[in-house]
Amino acid sequence: MNKLYIGNVSAEASEEDFEVIFEQWNIPHINPALVKNGYAFMDCLDEKAAMKAIDLLSGKVELHGKVLEVEHSVPKRQRSCKLQIRNIPPHMQWEVLDGMLAQYGAVESCEQVNTDTETAVVNVRYGAKDQAKLALEKLNESMMENYALKVSFIPDELAALEGPSTGGRRGYNARGTSRSGSPSLGARPKLQSDIPLRLLVPTQFVGAIIGKEGATIRNITKQTHSKIDIHRKENAGAAEKPITIHSTPEGCSNACTTIMEIMQKEALDTKFTEEIPLKILAHNNFVGRLIGKEGRNLKKIEQDTETKITISALQDLTMYNPERTITVKGTIEACARAEDELMKKIRESYESDMAAMNLQSNLIPGLNLNALGLFPSGAPGMGHSMSSIPPPGAHGGCSSYGQGHPESETVHLFIPALAVGAIIGKQGQHIKQLSHFAGASIKIAPAEEVGAKPLRVVIIVGPPEAQFKAQCRIFGKLKEENFFGPKEEVKLEAHIKVPSFAAGRVIGKGGKTVNELQNLTCAEVVVPRDQTPDENDQVIVKISGHFFACQLAQRKIQEILAQVKRQQQPKPTSGAQPPQPRRK
Repeated sequence: MNKLYIGNVSAEASEEDFEVIFEQWNIPHINPALVKNGYAFMDCLDEKAAMKAIDLLSGKVELHGKVLEVEHSVPKRQRSCKLQIRNIPPHMQWEVLDGMLAQYGAVESCEQVNTDTETAVVNVRYGAKDQAKLALEKLNESMMENYALKVSFIPDELAALEGPSTGGRRGYNARGTSRSGSPSLGARPKLQSDIPLRLLVPTQFVGAIIGKEGATIRNITKQTHSKIDIHRKENAGAAEKPITIHSTPEGCSNACTTIMEIMQKEALDTKFTEEIPLKILAHNNFVGRLIGKEGRNLKKIEQDTETKITISALQDLTMYNPERTITVKGTIEACARAEDELMKKIRESYESDMAAMNLQSNLIPGLNLNALGLFPSGAPGMGHSMSSIPPPGAHGGCSSYGQGHPESETVHLFIPALAVGAIIGKQGQHIKQLSHFAGASIKIAPAEEVGAKPLRVVIIVGPPEAQFKAQCRIFGKLKEENFFGPKEEVKLEAHIKVPSFAAGRVIGKGGKTVNELQNLTCAEVVVPRDQTPDENDQVIVKISGHFFACQLAQRKIQEILAQVKRQQQPKPTSGAQPPQPRRK
């Protein structure tokens, strides 16, 4: 990407003018500029020189009375799914960037570009051309922390060769990877995974894994470029000890294989005859998606890797131990293949959740995600304890937004009728604690016929953050109490009411808006036809899906309603003076 397109060029400009400019700014180039009517092309020595030219010249250098616009030269057939985003605030967190990019479509890769500038630059590849185009339109020149983002297409070689891409390319990070730190901290050719690999090993093999004076564990760490913690002091007297491995996915897998080989050798040397399965610890939040609908994901991994996989029961979980044990039986080679596939699924779930969470935090200013109990403290990563997460009721209501008092919303959440007791709790204690924690009014509506399934309605009234907290805990409680099987993900239906005149805006022309809403949020959104508005001239919008999908859909619909409301407000007549405050 060393060829530049230079726009807004004066008719008086010549090759010599560009030669002088590039010499003046010490930008290495190969050939003289090719000057056309109103634009020009320039070949730089390499990509770094091209980036330097864009940073130093675009929008900053004037030639014959016109300010030059400099960007990568991209042939039309290669203007597809790849964008370059420049002038990113130097202290912006990766998670925030990921959440921002995910608003416009599926991000297949996001790679930082090394530059000499204070601000950061990333190359992004979207899953579809229209997604990249939308991101370009929305993000270019948009302000972020007083920095105006610069977004342009960059050559997409795959567009001409292979058509639509089905995955990331070599040298790129996997789709939606959440990274610690901020973009300005330098390029990362290989990223340490935010999800460590957590193993459970028999206590009698811990000594062999550590080795004499720690020689063996140091050797594993060096060979696999990993950081390995053996939690020997946890659970004194327990038959098994946890091991946490921090590295790239490849490094984690290599360390895991080496540890399995050491245990196998130690078993032979000590004449230990029992089978030694691979045991992986995984946060319960990811297990439903790992198993898949009707167990399909797990069955496929078993078949592909020739292993037998079982997962510990939900009943073993506690507030302070949110991990499930995945037991894999087979040869060392087969177990290694299974570990790779299992962790790939877990990382995908984590990345999806983090992107959704960060998007939620942007949509709801002041939302404290760490207080929700969705992940262990110390995230990113999967720590082994939740001891620092406060129990329900420990928070004094809803936290401040810093933007005045947000409007209260009403959501009707449909839960299994048999779950009402669990939500209410003994003598109403759980629902009281939940209401206090979330800062919302939470009531169970009287029983009535709701479709074919016996369902009850939980009525939640409160501002956006309170809705997020309350619904999050209800989804979690239903999973904890086994109202959804180990192979199921918790999916509920929520109803919100919108003014009847705004329903068309939610649907959009030809259903365009509601379809885009469903694609963005992964929730099912339905505005039933032929509804009779209620006494407040409102109609129902039905939202179905897992927690993050429901939340994102609710926020997006509220955004549409806010926009409609703004447009409904009468515009002040020209020359009219704003009302003056009365003197006391």
